[in-house]
Amino acid sequence: MTVIQEPVSPVADTFEQPYDYSRSELVEPDWRRFPGWRDVTDAQWRDAQWQRVHCVRNIKQLRALMGDLLEDRFYDDLAADQRDMATMSMLLPPQMLNTMAPDVRTDVTDAFYADPIRRYMMPVKSDRDPVAPSHPHSERDSLHEAEMWVAEGLTHRYPTKVLAELISTCPQYCGHCTRMDLVGNSTPQVDKHKLELKPVDRQDAMIDYLKRTPGVRDVVVSGGDVANVPWPQLESFLMRLMDIESVRDIRLATKALAGLPQHWLQPKVVEGLERVAVTAQRRGVNLAIHTHVNHAQSVTPLVAEAARTALDVGIRDVRNQGVLMRGVNDSPAELLDLCFALQGEANILPYYFYLCDMIPNAEHWRVAVWEAQELQHAIMGYLPGYATPRIVCDVPYVGKRWVHQLAEYDRVKGISYWTKNYLTSVDRENIADQAEALQERYPYYDPMSTLPDEGRRWWADHSG
Repeated sequence: MTVIQEPVSPVADTFEQPYDYSRSELVEPDWRRFPGWRDVTDAQWRDAQWQRVHCVRNIKQLRALMGDLLEDRFYDDLAADQRDMATMSMLLPPQMLNTMAPDVRTDVTDAFYADPIRRYMMPVKSDRDPVAPSHPHSERDSLHEAEMWVAEGLTHRYPTKVLAELISTCPQYCGHCTRMDLVGNSTPQVDKHKLELKPVDRQDAMIDYLKRTPGVRDVVVSGGDVANVPWPQLESFLMRLMDIESVRDIRLATKALAGLPQHWLQPKVVEGLERVAVTAQRRGVNLAIHTHVNHAQSVTPLVAEAARTALDVGIRDVRNQGVLMRGVNDSPAELLDLCFALQGEANILPYYFYLCDMIPNAEHWRVAVWEAQELQHAIMGYLPGYATPRIVCDVPYVGKRWVHQLAEYDRVKGISYWTKNYLTSVDRENIADQAEALQERYPYYDPMSTLPDEGRRWWADHSG
């Protein structure tokens, strides 16, 4: 007897995964949709100098670019934010601005308001929290980096790692910048601090400290953005770093890989990067680039080309350190879309997502620790393990901690407590308090908007 079996439906037809992966090839948005760039050629667009010259620095330039695409209400909202709230001045390379509302031809104003790139690169006043735009514990230098300077611009927070700030400018300014007290031009709200030493003297002081401190093996070269350091000067500094036997890891921090990839595709930069990479390989130094991409829209073919070019000339890794922000990438789908674009299409390793730091006027961007914990759980299992980013909280006076590493958590008041297992340069100066520093619990604070009514009432009674 022949038994005829009914076809069995695939599991995929009967069960829907929380996240449905589908490969999306990268696309460079058509910049000619903006009236001011209607006649810009491909060659001009790929030119780094053209990109720098045509950055949008103010509302007048934005109006000239957009023509009548944006309504006056958006410009008024933007002007109010720059006057009353902004901690960073406006600086948008064409490449970055072109990723905003990439497919929109009509209702551009509403599309700009909703756009995730616009939300953090060009904030408007209506974005901000109208009740509590700043947390009571927000600070200009929220991570106390300058307090831990061992030379001007050289922060020694971790036992084996330092941060070297070579410059205080970037090719683009992010609204949520954690170094808003130092980086960029002053705004009506923030009179910026300044680096006082000449670049050569500052670099000499950094090199001298590292030579005298063999316990440091890892140097993050940052700013600002290293893309704004003249290449001969940056190359010289990197070569000097590699002459120090104890230095084994060097990381170049540059959002410009995403915001101005044209810089990293210039022949003189590519050739110089290859010289540095070859030297690093010969000396056994791990040389990597760390960039800062917060949404899949920013990952375009030019960004992928810049990353692959760096890898081709010998850079060991290109990694992404994003910032977790409400309205930008605070859903599992947005995070996974970004990670697959980075890992699958651009050869950029998803590395970290940081909770947005507690700087002034940033409450509308910040998410609570419990929300970050839920997001970390939600993205597990989709990406390769080595490409699954860790979501971390950069705790003042402690450093990076995975969001599940807290020691105690008061969800009502939104206060989490964290411990550390090493001494910072500040702790080392206070010998009597060193043992106490390793036992202390350091607080971090959730945004007010995420607290229950009881928690908000507590803060109302306990805030000055």
